Amino acid sequence: MMVRNGMRWAGTPWTGRGHREPGGFLRRAARRLLPSLIVPVLAAGPAGAQEVADEGDTQEGALFLLLPVGAQGVGLGRAMTALRSDEAPFWNPAGIAEESERRVLVYRGDQLSGTATAASFLFPWQRVGTFGLSYVLFDVGDQDLTDEFGNNLGSISVRNHLAIASFATSLPWGIQAGANLKLVQFRIGCRGQCPDLETTSSAYGVDVGVQAQPFSGLPLRFGWMLAHAGTEFESSNEEQSLPLPTRLRFALAYQVLHRVFEDGMMDLWATVETEDRARDPGSPSVYFGLNYSAADLLFVRAGYVGGELDQTDGATVGLGLRIDRFDLNLAWSLTRSTVTGRSQPIHVSLGVAF
Repeated sequence: MMVRNGMRWAGTPWTGRGHREPGGFLRRAARRLLPSLIVPVLAAGPAGAQEVADEGDTQEGALFLLLPVGAQGVGLGRAMTALRSDEAPFWNPAGIAEESERRVLVYRGDQLSGTATAASFLFPWQRVGTFGLSYVLFDVGDQDLTDEFGNNLGSISVRNHLAIASFATSLPWGIQAGANLKLVQFRIGCRGQCPDLETTSSAYGVDVGVQAQPFSGLPLRFGWMLAHAGTEFESSNEEQSLPLPTRLRFALAYQVLHRVFEDGMMDLWATVETEDRARDPGSPSVYFGLNYSAADLLFVRAGYVGGELDQTDGATVGLGLRIDRFDLNLAWSLTRSTVTGRSQPIHVSLGVAF
């Protein structure tokens, strides 16, 4: 418990120096919080979070965009840029180009900075492409605010919102292309005597992705993506603004068992990809994934995440089951944050075709 000028934060302390007025302290606490949502804000505190945001030569905002969404992708160690999937709006929109059925997907997962809940709707249009609408809520959590006598003055809530409109289509020569338009928003809400802490930051972003399988007799897929490009992440009540965490991704995927089981009863896709900053490259992350499927009914996945850019490294595993029009996917991330030492326990996705 930390007391600052008569104001007390219940739980993890928030840092602040030299602020004599409670309102000024609260506003400065909000500034420290904004750039650093990839680490657990309420668990690690804004001081450690600021160190992550300042890593390298470029400061970035809306770092929650780098958190993984989807049990398939988590199970594959995030190596999704070259693969088709109904989770592709969260990874590479080109991966929904060949969808043949309308689908709805819901997702729930424990992240390093809170809990993520997502929903996605896919609408294929014959000979045109596939449209998608998706929404993600990253719930960082709530924190109580008390005075020096322990009296409750109110509480703050920290939420991150992401809305996505997707479109993907198939082109000649085995190429699929897709794009996302995104509305990104971060909110600190207040209940009680903390109005000075309320803030909203928002930005517009775009993803552009391509997948290709150019060789008809060879199951080798390529993937490329520009992710999270867009306007600066601006606060509604502060002059400070930061760019979105724009990333470049390159990937390869190969169907290992295509010569052994030509009837497709068993598949094993091996995929590898790299991701780096678009503005200040030089700190790449590397992702590896294996996706085994039996008769397109049972799926076993494994992956590995390596690189300090994500603040996580380690192995992932996943299982999937497809019954008629229903898909259930589970993933366990064994990775641990290099900042907090915490793992991300479980991720669940449920898909339905209709």
